[in-house]
Amino acid sequence: MKILGISAFYHDSAAALIDNGEIVAAAQEERFTRKKHDPNFPTNAVKYCLEYGGTTLNESMNWTLLSSMTSPF
Repeated sequence: MKILGISAFYHDSAAALIDNGEIVAAAQEERFTRKKHDPNFPTNAVKYCLEYGGTTLNESMNWTLLSSMTSPF
C-alpha cells in the first residue's frame, strides 16, 4: 500500500511517500523554492516524491494531509 503524506499551510511544508511501511522519498518544499520555512502547499516536494518513487497520482494510494492554521505556541 502506498501512502502520500503532505504537511502544508504551516511552516516547513513537506511531502513523503511510503510504500508498504518503508519510506521511499521525503522532501521539504523550502529545498525547491529556497524560501525558508515555506508554508505553501508543497507542490515541488510532492512531484519529487512521486517521481523518485516511480509512481503517479493516478495510481491507487492513500493520502494524508496535516495542516495547522494556528500556531501551537
